[in-house]
Amino acid sequence: MEHHSSNFIRNIIKEDIETGKHDKIITRFPPEPNGYLHIGHAKSIVLNFGVADEFGGKTNLRFDDTNPLKEDIEFVNSIKEDVKWLGYDWDNLFFASDYFEEMYNRAVLLIEKGLAYVDDLSGDEIREYRGTLTEPGKPSPYRDRTIEENLDLFTRMRNGEFGNGEKVLRAKIDMSSPNINLRDPVIYRISHATHHNTGDKWCIYPMYAFAHPLEDAIEGVTHSICTLEFEDQRPLYDWVVENCNMESTPRQYEFGRLNLTNTVMSKRKLKQLVEEGYVDGWDDPRMPTISGLRRRGFTPEAIRAFCQEIGVSKTSGVVDSRMLDHFVREDLKLKAPRTMGVLRPLKVVITNYPEGQTEMLDAEINPEVPEMGIRQIPFSREIYIEQDDFMENPPSKYFRLFPGNEVRLKHAYFIKCEEVIKDENGNVIELRCTYDPETKSGTGFTGRKVKGTIHWVEATQAIQAEFRLYQPLILDEEMNEEEEGKSFLERVNPNSLEILKGFVEPNMADVKAQDKFQFFRHGYFNVDPKHTATDHLVFNQIVELKSSFRM
Repeated sequence: MEHHSSNFIRNIIKEDIETGKHDKIITRFPPEPNGYLHIGHAKSIVLNFGVADEFGGKTNLRFDDTNPLKEDIEFVNSIKEDVKWLGYDWDNLFFASDYFEEMYNRAVLLIEKGLAYVDDLSGDEIREYRGTLTEPGKPSPYRDRTIEENLDLFTRMRNGEFGNGEKVLRAKIDMSSPNINLRDPVIYRISHATHHNTGDKWCIYPMYAFAHPLEDAIEGVTHSICTLEFEDQRPLYDWVVENCNMESTPRQYEFGRLNLTNTVMSKRKLKQLVEEGYVDGWDDPRMPTISGLRRRGFTPEAIRAFCQEIGVSKTSGVVDSRMLDHFVREDLKLKAPRTMGVLRPLKVVITNYPEGQTEMLDAEINPEVPEMGIRQIPFSREIYIEQDDFMENPPSKYFRLFPGNEVRLKHAYFIKCEEVIKDENGNVIELRCTYDPETKSGTGFTGRKVKGTIHWVEATQAIQAEFRLYQPLILDEEMNEEEEGKSFLERVNPNSLEILKGFVEPNMADVKAQDKFQFFRHGYFNVDPKHTATDHLVFNQIVELKSSFRM
């Protein structure tokens, strides 16, 4: 589908195939269905599906649904939609919950081997007994229960005889290990909660660190690719696969997660923004979620190109969010039709243009792609221009409209400002101008030159529209996710959304949700899918035309 840039994971896979270690590559994308996917997940999707595609392998989409309290079918459906929208098809669709019986049996096997025990300590006590990075843990008083006692208690846990938190099953590994993850981690907990997939069949659920390696092994995953924060979990991952006697032995590889400037990626924080009303849902165009980026107008091609460009490394860095904007511009510049929209309208009456007359002017749909053809724009004696394109007392080097000055109307004629009409408060509400019929665009007029060209929309046929302009949702050039002293909510930008009401050309009457356009001088805009059914059009600004970012 796209170019494949080299990275350490790709090199490992290439070598594994060349040496015959694996003849078939299987990767997986394993989201927990407890929220919406964001741009960080896109990097993982592009990596997992990309390397499998390149080497003729398979990728499973697997929902890691081991925590019924946080999961929902709404998230399952949104994740499927996002993966497909990004341009990928999974080979198999799995749920971790499909393997609950097998996971239970593997836990019983650990008990029979003397490698797991039922513990009655509370969560707080377990944390206390675990020790610290500098001090070893101490064994639980229940660590030496007999195999028979553990089997009996674990069966009774499954049968629902105990309440939430009364007992857990722990792996028996090493309470003095320098890696805290190996200090008898909890592998099952009791949770009397209805599960979106298994209903009320289970009241005990495996912990992620136990379930994940088993899922990979059951599915025959060869390369289990995850982010760097799971590096410390790798010894536990390997311990589970080995001691549960799994036939297939997957290997875990970690890469640096994606961090973007002016953005938060934590699901918990994104959820807070949604629940506390800072944004209009998970798909708010200011959100870094895939659904938010889609609604704003980002294209899957741009997101994939961005993910490939930032590459995969063993360290986590911060990427300038303007780099993503750069890829959207590059993608849309050859796809988006050009048009004119006036966001802050000021009426102009062209006094010497014949009353009641309308003429149609030709304009290229996209000058960079001539085969897209020509669109027609009506022109008459009443038009709207941008308020910013007129100044009564301009500074020097201001080349747009001011009293006595002449400008070119894009695709049309030269007009000259003759008179300024104001309301009782002194606000400019209308301009009276004259036009020069000799200066029609495209006629090869070579008389006098003007320095300014401004855009406009014919007033009588113009279609009312709402324009939504976005700034970064989070202030601060560089986000420090660990800066807990200051709530990230204090950095929410109060000016991240500006709503303007203006006009677009009449040929925009039949646009559809997700249609994208380049508005002359304003940037790229997307027809908002949530508001197309209402009585007016809503355009979301995707990106401005130019950026200060340099690749």
